[in-house]
Amino acid sequence: MREPVASVRERSDVRADALPVDELLEAGQPVVLRALVRDWELTRAGQRSTTDAMACLARFYNQRPIQYSHGAPDIAGRVFYNDDFTAINCQVLRGTLTELLDEIGAHLDDPRPPTWYMASAPVDALLPGLRETDDLNFAASGIDAPPRIWIGNRTIASAHYDAMNNIACNAVGRRRFTLFPPEQISNLYPGPLEPTPGGQVVSVVDFAAPDFGKYPRFREALASAQAVELEAGDAIFIPNMWWHHVEGLEPFNVLVNYWWSSVRHDVPTPMHALYHALWAIRDRPEHEKRAWRDVFDYYVFGPAERAAEHLPEQARGALGPLDETRVRQLRAMLIDRLNR
Repeated sequence: MREPVASVRERSDVRADALPVDELLEAGQPVVLRALVRDWELTRAGQRSTTDAMACLARFYNQRPIQYSHGAPDIAGRVFYNDDFTAINCQVLRGTLTELLDEIGAHLDDPRPPTWYMASAPVDALLPGLRETDDLNFAASGIDAPPRIWIGNRTIASAHYDAMNNIACNAVGRRRFTLFPPEQISNLYPGPLEPTPGGQVVSVVDFAAPDFGKYPRFREALASAQAVELEAGDAIFIPNMWWHHVEGLEPFNVLVNYWWSSVRHDVPTPMHALYHALWAIRDRPEHEKRAWRDVFDYYVFGPAERAAEHLPEQARGALGPLDETRVRQLRAMLIDRLNR
């Protein structure tokens, strides 16, 4: 896919030790943070050579086993489905980071290398000490956002969304991000809810060669798309629920990302509610679904205080602010009713 799309807004005034978290969240739009992590040790090593970048990772590696994906050359780095969408087109292996780096290193000059990809490994558990020099200061904003690391060759993470906010730091290599606002979901043709290539539903459109006859609404998605290439040291803020398609553009690429939620830690993922709604609401008659849409608009999607504002405080129950006690009560009630 190389149709023209809009560019992502950029900033070059943000520092790793002074993140404008509230400002980013309030704007609610993707932003490229140029050179945010150019001073990281890993970034500087990658600027010297691939060998130095791999050596930097190896120096911090604590020999814990990892899981990573391996795909044949013919998938061209696209971690995706088999032909009938019943399984993933890669094999998940268990080994060491040393083995993964050796496999990537053995194919650096191949025009069509096999796919090698470790996704979303926790930095603290795998590379203790790396954060002493390579980290973003989320703590200054009162946010606990432990970093995760992604290592591979020219891999493609098909367009997907995350339920949390994200700052993705491109430490080694180059990556191309193509982003779409949440309302484009139907124009992106989401695949199965299960299985998924990386834990999240992905678009089934092949961005490298989109079939507009089969997926005509994808042109509408492209009209709302934003795209950017990140150099080593650049980062990008991706608001939660924004779709993003990520392509590794070099023979060796490393990304470190930080996810964090804008809600309390005891608020569960809305995916649970989605599965329950598929079961409880989707197949009802249309007039009932319209009525339930009104109910949800009133209780859930409208102002948080609206449904209880006419009630005395002692009668509000779950309609009032959800403190720790009410959260426990709601959870127990749901478990009890689902088990009946």
